Order: sequence, then structure tokens, then C-alpha cells
Amino acid sequence: MQGPGKALTGNIKPNRHEASKMNYRTIGTVASIIGILVTVSPAFAQTNTDELPAFTTEGFDAWLADFKKDAASKGISQSTLDVAFANTQPIPKVIEYDRSQPEFKLTFEQYLQRVVPQSRIDEGRRKYAENRAIIDAAAKKYGVPGHYLTAFWGIETGFGRHTGGYSVVDSLATLAFEGRRAEYFRTELINALKIIDAGHIAPEKMEGSWAGAMGQAQFMPSTFLNYARDGNEDGKIDLWGAKEDVFASAANYLSTVGWKTDERWGRKVNIPSDLDKSVTGREIRKPINEWQKLGVRMPDGSNLPAADMDASIVIVNDGAGPAYMVYNNFHTIMHWNRSTYFAIAVGTLADAIAGR
Repeated sequence: MQGPGKALTGNIKPNRHEASKMNYRTIGTVASIIGILVTVSPAFAQTNTDELPAFTTEGFDAWLADFKKDAASKGISQSTLDVAFANTQPIPKVIEYDRSQPEFKLTFEQYLQRVVPQSRIDEGRRKYAENRAIIDAAAKKYGVPGHYLTAFWGIETGFGRHTGGYSVVDSLATLAFEGRRAEYFRTELINALKIIDAGHIAPEKMEGSWAGAMGQAQFMPSTFLNYARDGNEDGKIDLWGAKEDVFASAANYLSTVGWKTDERWGRKVNIPSDLDKSVTGREIRKPINEWQKLGVRMPDGSNLPAADMDASIVIVNDGAGPAYMVYNNFHTIMHWNRSTYFAIAVGTLADAIAGR
């Protein structure tokens, strides 16, 4: 959802209404490719930091010693603990990012132009063509079309370029030690150690965002353990370098949370000026023919498609428009990132890659 890591400078928030949604991230920190746009999970939601004490590393060694005992009691091997924490030190910059994420407001149009510019569409088409065999293998197995998998890949990490440059172990240890969301980050740190213990990645190669999101899919460790898959069947899951694993994992996640293979995500529509706005919003779903009766039409004024599907009407820019008719897969995208703007961007890029 940038590259979280070296290039990260904070959150860009499209507007007040969308900002509340941009504070939630199901999988991990979003590498949005525009350099500084990042959305985060509930664990990362901003709090008032004005009265927080200055971050200090005092006591970290004692905290780490206690954590290692706890990790060992949970089954993490001593060899993994020795290697993973051989040079671990708290990273003050991580706390700086966590506490001081500047907010910038973008309209929907500005957001879409930055996240889905023509250059990304062109690159997306090239990348899909270059990796078609790998992407389509995952698409066939899990039922998520390849142009969507390519769109997620492009918006998350710039087609694998921006995966973050922080040690995941050190970042998570820093955030767990700092304490404001200790339980969440402590659990993610244990999960990261489980991934190392299983032989999927060496500690020194486990790099990601400052918040611990990893690899070309930007999975948090808990998501990795629940959804990541060995796409190339080499006995380990490498979300950093093995594209087979990246696409299999992303496709498995989307399939598991409800993707419908034979449906698209949504489409732009025109709504009548007198449409009751209380019936709009993604929580309200109606059959397409009911929206037709309420005066909703295609952008060119033609009738809506005659499909037996439920749909919602989402109006961006705090209700000023434009409007989109969205289907089940739109809601599935929002399991990945609970941002309306993000979901529309993924669908828009996927459509463009597919030539729709």
C-alpha cells in the first residue's frame, strides 16, 4: 500500500471520510509505490502521541532476555533465537515512523492518478506478459484471475521493487518493547521466529517494512503462517524472491476470504441526482435490477448489465462522486486493505491490465 522502509515518510490520507478507512490494514503495511503512501492495520492506527514519553532504549536487554525465555517456552528453537537476535538492537526510527506519520489529504482523483497512472498500467501489462506462466498457474489453482494478482503486486510493492529495507525481527522487537501495542507486535515477533524456525527464510534476509510487513505480498508474519503457500514446491515459502510463492500466497488469501472467480469487482456508474443517499454505501446490497429501477445507469446512460448479482453503490469524495457499483469481489479486496480507495484502485488497475 512507497517503499515502507527507507523511503517511508508517512500516511497520505485522501480526505477525512476516507482517512478513517485508510487506518486499517488486514495483511500488513501497504507499499503503494508513490513513495510515501502507506496504509496500516488496526494495530497501527494512529493515537495521540503528544503526551507520550520520549522513546528510550533503556531496559531493552532485560526485555529481550525475558522475551527469549517466553519464545523458547512456545517452541522456538535455541538455534533460531541465537541467530535471529545475534545483533538485535532497538531502532528509534521505527518508533519515529510509528508515532509521527504526517497526514496529507488527497481527493479520490488525486489518489487514483498517483496509484494508477498510465505508467503503472503499461508496466502492469508488461509484467503480466513477462510472468504470465507463473501468474496464471496461481490463478488457475486458486480461482483469482491473473490481472488482479498483477494489480495487487503492482500497488503493493511496485511489482516487487519496494519491499522494505528493515530487519523484520528488529522492527517487531522494537515495537513490542515500546509497549503501546505490545501484545500485537509480540505475537507477530513470535510468528516471525516460527517462520525462521521452519526454514523459510534466514533472519538476515527477513526484511520488510518498518512495521513488519514482508516480501512482495507485504504479509505480516501471522498472515504468512495462515495463508502463504509454496508455489514452486521447493519445500519453503519465499515471499521475497520466489514469484511462484508470492502469487500462490496472494491468490490463496483472496480465495480463502471469498473471491468469486466468475465475477468482476465493480464498475463506474451514473446515479440520479435524487437518489436517496441512505441506500448507498458498501454495507447495503441490492440486486442489480433494483438499482436499475432506482435510476442507476452505465456511464453512457445505457442499462445496467442484466446479471443475477447483488451490488452496492459506493460514492467517493465524501458523497460528491463519482459513483461505483461494486460486487462481492470488491468486498473481498477490502479484506486485504480496508480502504475504499485502495479497492477501487486495484479494480481499476486490474481492468486496465486486462484491456477492459
